Amino acid sequence: MSTTPAYSPGLEGVIAGETAISTITDGLRYRGYPVGELSEHCIFDEVAYLLLYGDLPNAKELGQFQDRIATARRLPLPLRDLLQALPRWTLPLDALRSAVSVLAHFDQDMADNSHDANLRKAERLLAQLPVAVADHFRFSKGLQAVRARPELAHGANFLYMLRGAEATPEEVKAFDVSLILYAEHEFNASTFAARTIVSTQSDLHSAVCGAIGALKGALHGGANEKVMDVVKSSGGIATAEMWTKDALARKERIMGFGHRVYKAGDVRAGILKTFARAAAEKAGTLEWEDTADTIERVMADEKKMYPNLDWPAGRLYHALGLEIPIYTPIFAISRVAGWSAHVIEQLDNNRLIRPRSLYVGPAAKTVKPLADR
Repeated sequence: MSTTPAYSPGLEGVIAGETAISTITDGLRYRGYPVGELSEHCIFDEVAYLLLYGDLPNAKELGQFQDRIATARRLPLPLRDLLQALPRWTLPLDALRSAVSVLAHFDQDMADNSHDANLRKAERLLAQLPVAVADHFRFSKGLQAVRARPELAHGANFLYMLRGAEATPEEVKAFDVSLILYAEHEFNASTFAARTIVSTQSDLHSAVCGAIGALKGALHGGANEKVMDVVKSSGGIATAEMWTKDALARKERIMGFGHRVYKAGDVRAGILKTFARAAAEKAGTLEWEDTADTIERVMADEKKMYPNLDWPAGRLYHALGLEIPIYTPIFAISRVAGWSAHVIEQLDNNRLIRPRSLYVGPAAKTVKPLADR
């Protein structure tokens, strides 16, 4: 009988821990609530509260939560100076990773890993990350930062700080739904990285820095930045079918399709697709939605591959006039709620995450003296 542990490349299908935060079984649910219902009936602020505190807030709890978030929407002056001093070519996600590291030095709870302290830190990061993204973006354009509006909810305030003008209710709703759908997704790569980091009894800020590093990759958060490249490269509705078939024949990877755990399609993609089309109609870019529909059809027919959330998200953000380099940082300002919830859950009942590897190197050797080698 073999004593070699079972091996699954990429840990596919491996159960690596327990969580009460979300499940993808029978559709994605956060703390028991289907994401479809959350995106229909809630704003992101309510969902962030749900992830951090375990259930949806009542009106009083939501108001107090939003007041705390609004109060924390500010950056220490040295960090603002750093964001202004970064080279213009600095990627927004790299700037955000550095911002989180700097914010740790100004958070007096940083070294306190108690449940309550981590909740306080999580709320502050939830408030500060959008400010860091918006400030860095504007600084990189030679513009002045825009002060946060305390009366605006999370998504609406971010769009205001980014643009310097208040978004329409339709834009806010579409953007808010994208944040809700990006907020949490079980043991994905960035979340698992965050849990692994704090399993050593490290801290929340370190975990979020590591999670952002994992999110940067094109196979995780960076995929949404490639969507419009795919759609535009197809040449439009008239050529999209042949272009897709040719790309598949060349064995090219088409970003925005396929998912490690969703083999029959990502429920989140179906929810956001409606908002992407509505935004494109308002922006006068419906051609790209029609092109995307053709690519979807060919991918389903030829490869039985279906869109993931990044596919409509990249198109929605394009229709909203947002620049591609901030698409993944937008993912981060949402997912920090999920990351933080997982960090808190991990530390509340911690066990060091330390898997084994399957050795495939040389057999045992004997070391010869230097003169004999």
